Amino acid sequence: MLDLQGYESAILKGALVTIEVAILSLVFAMLLGMLGALAKLAPFRWARAIATLYTTIIRGIPDLVLMMLIFFGGQILLNNSLYSINEWLNTGLAYFDSEHQWVSYLPDYLDVSPFIAGVLTIGFIFGAYMAETFRGAIMAVDKGELEAAKAYGMSSSLAFRRILLPQMIRHALPGFGNNWLVLLKTTALVSIIGLEDMVRVSAMAAGSTRMPFTFYLAVALIFLFFTSVSTGLLKLVERKFSMHTRS
Repeated sequence: MLDLQGYESAILKGALVTIEVAILSLVFAMLLGMLGALAKLAPFRWARAIATLYTTIIRGIPDLVLMMLIFFGGQILLNNSLYSINEWLNTGLAYFDSEHQWVSYLPDYLDVSPFIAGVLTIGFIFGAYMAETFRGAIMAVDKGELEAAKAYGMSSSLAFRRILLPQMIRHALPGFGNNWLVLLKTTALVSIIGLEDMVRVSAMAAGSTRMPFTFYLAVALIFLFFTSVSTGLLKLVERKFSMHTRS
């Protein structure tokens, strides 16, 4: 057993934060990924260009650098925008209070929560990878089946639900699983923006107790547990969809 010097509950609480960030980031990444995949397959050149630019930039820059750029750059952009809006309101649309002074509608500064910033940043990063995964899965579906569904009289939405979506999920599962496992490990980066996840808690505990190996080993084992459980669940899902396809 590892001697965690009484930090067990704090690390477990940080582990819960890690899971919350990972799941919410996954949902956001799936949404962006589906939009990106549809945009890449769209007949509109501008949509394909935007999606290609998005995936190219994200996949070409390290996740750590993107985390820093989006978190700090996003806050600067947000607060500069608030300042500009307040200036415009104060000169044109502001109102008088009881002392006949100009009152602004918006705050002068917003401090973005590290939790929200971490979720949005990781989701934004992995949305690019999900876009490629979903695009490949959609392209792997036999177009003849979709044409047959159209000839049979199915609407586009019904054909999507009955034919395209189930087969797309089956083709996307291997890539989706890999993306999820990498995303789960990437949540360790949120510690650099101040979120109290298990990596940051362990780092502070290691600094105060001078036992870095013990605490980082504990984090490694927790991540290994999370990824092992995820791998088992993904195999069950893949087996279910394979059985459904054979039947």
